[in-house]
Amino acid sequence: MTQDDIIRMAQEAGFVEYELDDGTTNAFDRRYQRFAELVAAAEREACAAICEEEEEFRDHTPFDAALRIRTRGNT
Repeated sequence: MTQDDIIRMAQEAGFVEYELDDGTTNAFDRRYQRFAELVAAAEREACAAICEEEEEFRDHTPFDAALRIRTRGNT
């Protein structure tokens, strides 16, 4: 995820630009970027855990794992 992706998603989520004390405008600050990085890392780990569930899903294909990952959060 790039910084531009984070800015775009922050804007889509309703974060607005604000003026800093030095007169410059910033779309978000480092706290939002760090939060986005933490959320992305947690999601990657959850997706990796799905892929590692080989005992239960040994005979499934990568497409099955992709479907399970895409439907995460729909429960």
